Amino acid sequence: MKIDLGKNIKAFYTTIYDGNMAYYTTNDKLSVDNNRQNIALKYDFDINELKYMNQIHGNRIEVVDSSSPSQILECDGIVTKEPNLPLMVQVADCIGVMFYDSVLDIIGVAHAGRNGTFLGISSQMVSKMIDTFGSNPKDIKVNLSPSIQKCCYEVDANMAEFVANNFGSEFTKGRFIDLQGINKMQLIKSGIIEENINISTICTKCSNQPYFSYRNDSGCGRFAGVVVINSKS
Repeated sequence: MKIDLGKNIKAFYTTIYDGNMAYYTTNDKLSVDNNRQNIALKYDFDINELKYMNQIHGNRIEVVDSSSPSQILECDGIVTKEPNLPLMVQVADCIGVMFYDSVLDIIGVAHAGRNGTFLGISSQMVSKMIDTFGSNPKDIKVNLSPSIQKCCYEVDANMAEFVANNFGSEFTKGRFIDLQGINKMQLIKSGIIEENINISTICTKCSNQPYFSYRNDSGCGRFAGVVVINSKS
């Protein structure tokens, strides 16, 4: 599924039909290699330049360039200003978040699971873009991937109470919590214009759309969000 972040940006989410994109979910490394190579051909990017994370459910953001290793360790967000450098986030119910500074041509991806959301990873990405590249938050567009939505994200009573107490009761309904809403609130507080935030309404758990869901199958693979700056001719 292609995402419109800007004319100079290629962005998309894979589906189940593209296969598993995460090495850590399988012993079959070759199948993941093949799946990644196939999407590189499908969406026309250089698989040898792909940067991705091991994703530890934190809020650490790393700046990457062409000299960085393919896998960036101990982080849940990566950001770059380099063209033709694809960035990947891998999810299955968690939120994949894409960022694009449409003035300075800066891109980033973040893995916003429950812990990452509670730790403010979306705000951390905005801060990194400001501090490292001089981004103006008003120029940043953000896209939140298909993910488990408030209709299905049920937690225990203590966790629901934690969310209500720390983020607001509007983000809970009984034992169901709204991670998308929390991320949106954090982004707006960071200076992102609400109109520049696009949140997928597809729930990975109940929509029957072709996206992996950990809640439906704990042994599932991961779909991916990929974003890359096209070089200007």
